[in-house]
Amino acid sequence: MTRSSERRLGLLLLAAAAGTNIPTPLLLVYRAELDMSSTSVTALFGVYALGLMPAVALAGPAADRWGRRRVAIPVTLFSALTSLLYVTVAHHEPLLFLVRFLQGAGAGAVFTVGSAWLVEAAVREGSRSGPRTAAVAMTGGFAIGPAIAGLIGQWGPWPLILPYLLHVVALLLALAAAWTVTETLVPRAVDVHDVVSRSPFLPGRLSAAVLVVAPLAVCVYAFPASAIAGVPVLIGLPAAPVALTGLLAGATLGAGSLAAPLQGRLGARTAPVAAACGFVGFALTAVAAAVPALLLLAVPAAVVLGAGGGLSLASGLARLPTVAAEGRLGTVSAAFYATAYVGFGVPLLLAALASVADVSVWLGVLAVTCGVLAVQQARARL
Repeated sequence: MTRSSERRLGLLLLAAAAGTNIPTPLLLVYRAELDMSSTSVTALFGVYALGLMPAVALAGPAADRWGRRRVAIPVTLFSALTSLLYVTVAHHEPLLFLVRFLQGAGAGAVFTVGSAWLVEAAVREGSRSGPRTAAVAMTGGFAIGPAIAGLIGQWGPWPLILPYLLHVVALLLALAAAWTVTETLVPRAVDVHDVVSRSPFLPGRLSAAVLVVAPLAVCVYAFPASAIAGVPVLIGLPAAPVALTGLLAGATLGAGSLAAPLQGRLGARTAPVAAACGFVGFALTAVAAAVPALLLLAVPAAVVLGAGGGLSLASGLARLPTVAAEGRLGTVSAAFYATAYVGFGVPLLLAALASVADVSVWLGVLAVTCGVLAVQQARARL
């Protein structure tokens, strides 16, 4: 196992992540083409998380039983297939929801197994950089995909076709680069059914996983999702909305990619800093929503939220090996990603609550919640 294996697996995660947010700036195109309501548009964004839940529940334990490589390769191919399906269902709203659901399933499985594979590859080489590499790769992909899709969606040819075809090509090239990476799951001379049936957590670590790791896991996607799906749909953008949504998504998720490596310097402080980013980001977004003249505050707020999401991901991935039992990192990673993708439902929740009170009120509630979380994470010991 060499560091090149870590880089190749990082490339695979980056390519997979790039596809997940391609539909984000195109939501405005779909809304115009299909005459969708704001609630339907945010639901289309969030249904991705519903596909992820069952996928990660199956992929993690499967990777612990049969190995990382045997699971990662077919689910990557499935992820490429879902991008192709987008091309065929662009003008059929129910099928669009179905494909978005399937995209969540494929990407979630790739992230779960691929990140466990990458972290173990780094450990074999005696490196602690695996969690940061995985976090940077995924957040970088999250940023690249919507930025390119937004530009094509606003000014390029075949806006509902070309972005997905480019993703398929990139994903297949990344898969070819990762094809020769060897298996990292060490065979054990015990009954595999016994290994899979026992607790995936180290003794005494389940409470820490539930009370410390899980709350911050929700922030991984709740922060950037609120910025890139909530702001354009619920607050609105002044001009070139498709391109601006793509660039806003790129800036938000790019900030996460730049922030994730800071986990190496921040160490235990990464988690409270991540939650504090949520406090600042949601507070600024609440002001932008309440005062139209200050709408541009939503841009720095989105960047801060993106940085908080990247730090939350890096912190979570770094904590997983400290709570996972031997040979069960795949299952624990699956639980982490399943919890993280609950955050994708926050924009839909905001859209629903906006009918009860102004969205700025609910953004303020989220800011206060993040402030409390920052204090809790600072006091936690893990």
